[in-house]
Amino acid sequence: MNISTITLPASVIQPTFNRDALLPRIVHLGFGAFHRAHQALITNEMLEKTGGNWGICEINLFGGEDLIHSLREQNHLYTVMEKGENKNTVKLIGSVIESIHPQLESSDAVLAKMAEEQVAIVSMTITEKGYCCDPNTGQLDSENGLIQHDVQSPRTPQSAIGYIVEALRLRKEAGITPFTVMSCDNVQNNGKVAKAAVIGFAKLVDQNLAEWIEANVTFPCTMVDRIVPAITDETLAQLTSELTIEDPCGIACEEFRQWVIEDNFVNGRPEWNLAGAEFVDDVVPYEEMKLRMLNGSHSFLAYLGYLGGYAHISDTMTNDDYRVAAYQLMMTEQAPTLSLSKEVDLNDYATLLINRFTNPALKHQTWQIAMDGSQKLPQRMVESIHHHIEKGTDYSLLTLGVAGWIRYVGEQDENQQVIDVRDPMLDNLRAIYRDYGHSVEVVLPLLQMSSIFGHLAEDSSFVSLVQSAYQKLLENGAKATVAAYARAK
Repeated sequence: MNISTITLPASVIQPTFNRDALLPRIVHLGFGAFHRAHQALITNEMLEKTGGNWGICEINLFGGEDLIHSLREQNHLYTVMEKGENKNTVKLIGSVIESIHPQLESSDAVLAKMAEEQVAIVSMTITEKGYCCDPNTGQLDSENGLIQHDVQSPRTPQSAIGYIVEALRLRKEAGITPFTVMSCDNVQNNGKVAKAAVIGFAKLVDQNLAEWIEANVTFPCTMVDRIVPAITDETLAQLTSELTIEDPCGIACEEFRQWVIEDNFVNGRPEWNLAGAEFVDDVVPYEEMKLRMLNGSHSFLAYLGYLGGYAHISDTMTNDDYRVAAYQLMMTEQAPTLSLSKEVDLNDYATLLINRFTNPALKHQTWQIAMDGSQKLPQRMVESIHHHIEKGTDYSLLTLGVAGWIRYVGEQDENQQVIDVRDPMLDNLRAIYRDYGHSVEVVLPLLQMSSIFGHLAEDSSFVSLVQSAYQKLLENGAKATVAAYARAK
């Protein structure tokens, strides 16, 4: 028995559109928590308003076999619980109709689906590292292990980029209109990054194909925003209580959501705007605002919050010093770097973010947000630091955020307990820490990692500021250091 075979409580909002009319017109790579609570949910709500046939086929390329198996057992239905401070709203999502996994089927099955004529969009939530790009140059990293495999065996790819290029080759050879490639990851200029990766890979395997892709495929940029914590036993228990049955695919999130999309689709698109999305000509100002103000402060709170003993972002907000520091970071160091300041009240936006962070119903782990920092820091902090260096303005909280990351990736907290650091560059980080230990001498070689910091290590003032912040973290701990920086502003 599962959610597709029982009568759910009347409080659960259920789809009323005709699911039998849906076709797999969207193939999505990365059936993770964020996608379930964002794009798939918004598609579900759009179908409630329009009907139509915009169904989704979900594909996990790496791991998640059990999740896909569970999804199939319940007829591709799952639930999302939107958690407010005072009440929860549970929605049954019906926009997903198919799923494929290369380990459960085959890579050929994935490619065949992507090459089907009715597929108009291939969307992605594959995290920053899934694009296999050098974050410093924005271009494809040809030394990446997955890319090297796919260049040698392009017909049996492993990377998302390899799958997209091979599927486009199949469509080109069959004379089928290509699909739009739509990134929904928290990557600045995500559409341009996806395009650089796809065309960069295509050039390595077939120059003519690369030229065809460049001429015929579109890569719209998007800005996505919704806080979706990793699922916990507590959340699953809450969801089970609301449903009266377990949903292994269920997810919880905040009530707020935002989706800004560059209106650049080669093969049609759903009317997502009828469910709250916004189509625009230029996404960049919106994504800069979100990446720097929300994600930048999130990373700041994740590193310094974890070091300070806080398990969740909402826990950090119970400390007035962390709350003040996060707000000051947004308004005095991130907001001045933005190009959207005349169109949006950034003070209102910062206040909204603080309120979202404070929501005690959301158990958004600092450890979860701290993952993959080497891939996130360039967009969330480093670009803003460049701005301040050029302008000669203060960026002390940004340097504290960088120092917090350096302290965190040392894999040892303030109580000498091991930190489970997850980062694609962990081997490099460990090698530097082995050579220099937990001392201020570790700062410079870490800042010399050009894929993260570019040439910032050549700026002696910047290096000195980070060293000073790192030393304070070692001597005084995160809570006292955050307090000192917040009160000095």
